[in-house]
Parts: sequence; structure tokens; C-alpha cells
Amino acid sequence: MRNIVALSTAEVEHVSAAKATAQAIWLRFVLDDFGEMQPDATPLFCDNMSAISMVKNPVFHQKTRHINRMYHFIREALQDGVIDMRFCRSEEQLADIFTKALPKDRFNYLRLKLGVKPVSSLGEAVES
Repeated sequence: MRNIVALSTAEVEHVSAAKATAQAIWLRFVLDDFGEMQPDATPLFCDNMSAISMVKNPVFHQKTRHINRMYHFIREALQDGVIDMRFCRSEEQLADIFTKALPKDRFNYLRLKLGVKPVSSLGEAVES
């Protein structure tokens, strides 16, 4: 893993989106190997409008030139229709359940949005 110096949260989100894009591209290749072509762009949700602007608007490139070039391929993936960068409100960011310590209510809400059932609702299907 490389060390990166980011000067803003938008830059951090940009780098994270680039890493997520790399994973999306890899998953698309795997699915293609199984005969499951993905005709539509993979949606990539981000809760930072500045980071989305960095990806979608080449004018922002001058402001992020200190970030390693390897993280700028995300713009190509967007232009090629591989990903579709979309805004989502911070309250709806499902990734938070995997990356943050959350209050119980928020955890339960995000778990429900992901379609994961609590163990207590499984009844006798799970042995204690």
C-alpha cells in the first residue's frame, strides 16, 4: 500500500473512489469470465460532491496534480461507461457500516438497507 498525501477530504474520497473503481473493473472481468456481461456502468456512490467534480471535470486536474497519476484513471472509466459516479447523501452511505463505529440505531438501519437480517430473526435456523 502506498502512502498518499491528500490536502482535503475531497482528495481522500477521490483516491478511495479510484480504488473502488479498480475493484469494480476486476469484478466486471470476473463476471465476464462466468459469462455474465455487465452492459450497464457499475454505480459508484460517493457522498462528496467535490470528489465527484474532480472525477467528472478535467478542470479540477490542476488542483489534484500532486496525487499520483495512477488515481486519475477513474475519469477514463467514467468516460468509457465502466462506472457511473453518483452522489448519495451521507445518511444513505451504506459503506459506513464497514468503515465506521456506529451507534446501534444507525448500524441497524444500514444493516436493514443491505438486506442482512439480525440473528434473532432467523429463529431455529441458527443453532446457538
